[in-house]
Amino acid sequence: MSARTYLDHNATTPLRAEARQAMSEAMDLPGNPASVHAEGRAAKALMERARSQVADLVGCAPNQVIFTGSATEAAALAVAQKHRHGGFFAALPTEHDCLAVWSDAALASLYDRNGALSASGASAFTTFITQRADAAWQPDRGPVALVAMSAANSETGVMPAAAKVVADNSVNAARAGTVPYSVICDITQMAGKMPVVYDGDRRPSYMILSAHKMGGPKGVGALINFTSEDPQAIIRGGGQEMGRRSGTENITGIAGFGAAAEAAARDVAAGRWDEVAELRKILENALAAGAKTTIFVGKEATRLPNTICFATPGWKGEAQVIQMDLAGFAISAGSACSSGKVRASAVLRAMGFDDETSASAIRVSLGLETTKKDVLRFAEAWLKREEKFRARAA
Repeated sequence: MSARTYLDHNATTPLRAEARQAMSEAMDLPGNPASVHAEGRAAKALMERARSQVADLVGCAPNQVIFTGSATEAAALAVAQKHRHGGFFAALPTEHDCLAVWSDAALASLYDRNGALSASGASAFTTFITQRADAAWQPDRGPVALVAMSAANSETGVMPAAAKVVADNSVNAARAGTVPYSVICDITQMAGKMPVVYDGDRRPSYMILSAHKMGGPKGVGALINFTSEDPQAIIRGGGQEMGRRSGTENITGIAGFGAAAEAAARDVAAGRWDEVAELRKILENALAAGAKTTIFVGKEATRLPNTICFATPGWKGEAQVIQMDLAGFAISAGSACSSGKVRASAVLRAMGFDDETSASAIRVSLGLETTKKDVLRFAEAWLKREEKFRARAA
């Protein structure tokens, strides 16, 4: 049996050696970080070291890091603060479900088929903010809505530069002298692959991220709180995490998160993901040379260095995933199964693709251990199956 090749790093990444070592050491600590004795203080010190490691990765103060059980929980905690941001939350249809599920409004997509900010999307969003301002604005009130805008889409890898542009379009429309809206920024896919930077005064109010997307363990995430107020807890009890999230902290997972964040920051600084971007280009060129009807989503847009989303209309994404799995490659579909029914990718539909194309998308996401041999082997295997699909469809 041939060795398998893992090309689904956006779903989860293999555990880093640094994270594994940190977790092993943490498991030997008997103390509860809430205890004041020596054992408790040792556990607390380990947790605070990890907090600083995550803070260094994303460029915030350590006390702005709130450890959670996942990015999904971090998203729910952030959305629960909407009463401080106009009492209204909205998520674009291209956002991850952990944010989109909470949306109080059905917003139009901001992006076109190339992943760029569309004129119609910007106009619709400006109208939305203006209407919110007319309904809710008061002198010195501040934001009229809390809006989710991801730094990078997990399905397509596209990194939209829409937040600042739309914000600039909306400031005058909302009201002079007030910030039109606050932002929850999902950096789950970007953190650990690219530097986390802010554009002037457009720093978000909240960011969410997850350990297992950067080589840390599953089951631990973080909310980054840039506001001047602590978020009101949605999990109440013993008052852990400085009263912001109760429940005994997952010290083992947090230690692995911190170690992974530190290692990921080193990799970004060393330019290791530039090498991955070159592999992505090699793979795209190989696929495009043999598959003339395949659409590469967001190819001209700024994207994560490791992500390719492509669709061959009529060839179901799930069928491709199964065929490539049998061939020894782990990838994912751009569409999902729910209760036995195939649904077209909501992200691609929001970008203007039809249902057939949206249901035919797959995602290949590379990692630091991916090699040129891996991507060329994948291209060869996929193109053989694409040729058979075309022959059957003829």
